[in-house]
Amino acid sequence: MGLFTKKPMHLLLEEAGDSGKGLKRTLSAGALVALGVGAIIGAGLFVRTAAAAAQNAGPSVTIGFIIAAIGCALAGLCYAELSSSIPISGSAYTYTYATMGELMAWIIGWDLVLEYAVGAATVGIAWSEYLNKLLVEVLHISPIPYQWCHSPFQSHPDGTVNGIMNLPALFIVVLLSLLLIKGTSESAFVNGVIVITKVAIVILIIVLGWGFIHEANHHPYIPVATKYIDQAGISHNYGGFWGVIGAAGTVFFAFIGFDAVSTAAQETKNPKTAMPIGILGSLAVCTVLYILFAHVLTGIAPVEFFRTKGGEASVVAAISEYMTGYGWLAKLVTVAILAGFSSVILVMLLGQSRVFYSMSKDGLLPKMFSDLHPKFKTPYKANLVILVIVGLFAAFIPGDVVGDMTSIGTLFAFMLVCIAVIILRKTDPDLPRQFRTPWVPLIPILGVAACGLMILGLGWTNWLRLFGWLALGFIIYFGYSKKNSHLKDSK
Repeated sequence: MGLFTKKPMHLLLEEAGDSGKGLKRTLSAGALVALGVGAIIGAGLFVRTAAAAAQNAGPSVTIGFIIAAIGCALAGLCYAELSSSIPISGSAYTYTYATMGELMAWIIGWDLVLEYAVGAATVGIAWSEYLNKLLVEVLHISPIPYQWCHSPFQSHPDGTVNGIMNLPALFIVVLLSLLLIKGTSESAFVNGVIVITKVAIVILIIVLGWGFIHEANHHPYIPVATKYIDQAGISHNYGGFWGVIGAAGTVFFAFIGFDAVSTAAQETKNPKTAMPIGILGSLAVCTVLYILFAHVLTGIAPVEFFRTKGGEASVVAAISEYMTGYGWLAKLVTVAILAGFSSVILVMLLGQSRVFYSMSKDGLLPKMFSDLHPKFKTPYKANLVILVIVGLFAAFIPGDVVGDMTSIGTLFAFMLVCIAVIILRKTDPDLPRQFRTPWVPLIPILGVAACGLMILGLGWTNWLRLFGWLALGFIIYFGYSKKNSHLKDSK
């Protein structure tokens, strides 16, 4: 069997059929939109917006959001066609297997670990930081001791205490993993409650904050191109064309998650119509909220504030300092951030377990990853293994180690999904498509170009990290996956 042998379409469609042995179909189109919004609105909106304004684009971070949204929308149209045509768990991994062959499918499956597992651990670490803010600023009680909410590689700024392990980050990963094992519909219900809460608070910030916008903070809207060196000594393109592109790559993290909707295709009641609604609907809702939120945030406080006083908690700090009389809103935002982070972790863990489920069904990973719980019909062993991997990362590794790896991994996946649409139109033109991407191949080509441009904005160091990660993946593929692939038995 060759490295580029494709998985036959008839096998994929057979797996999509409803059977007592498969995953339970419990999700509606509305639940998918909530799932997507739950994944998207979180760390990106509350943290990356201020970071992109400070490091890259100032008030023109809104343009960065628009560029990132365009790239996501182009990829989203391609995701919608593929997920409605091939309603199987696995997302980009499955689509690539059907169009570009096994080796490319393995590459994208391995690449998605960066998006889901590493991303979940990173957000778990951020959740831990904001839990302490909740304890101190909202509940007015003592924070968790430094050594129990930081990794052993971190030490207190005054040098008196070293971290031991990040217990809160480990706790939230364990809790949400157990919730996923209990069932997808239960997880979707909890996520739906969280989504309603945090979207309401985001709208409150936009409406109430609009009256506190100072026009001087929006001038010049696109700063003159210069270099900005952050506190870690890293140089960033600030202002001008590349500043805006750099901001797009930075805030792209804020859009990660809508593609996780496609990983739940096999658990959706009517995937042919629900998947396009879930993917594009969640993306549309979040794009509008993001642009308005960024406009308000950069209008309330000057860029220098985000570089100094603001830091990671810039949203809360800006409300406290510049929106007089709205201290209660700052407290609500702290709660919303915790809720937002929780739903992001939930959907990322869901996405990772479903990708591993699909890869295991194909023999590229051990069989245990596709074993379903006898009662709950969820891939519980995959969830438990991912719990251990993500939990260890969250408990013992600093959050800044990941950097922009999550973004670059996802952008790479989006590019392959766009290419898959073009290939599948040629190789299988008669495949029933409930949703058809318009103007093929123009839309997919523009999607590849937009995502490629954002990757350029992330810098060459992230390319090196991506290549190193893929090299590790090749070792696993040629050492295990190629020998155990089920595809060679179906030939």
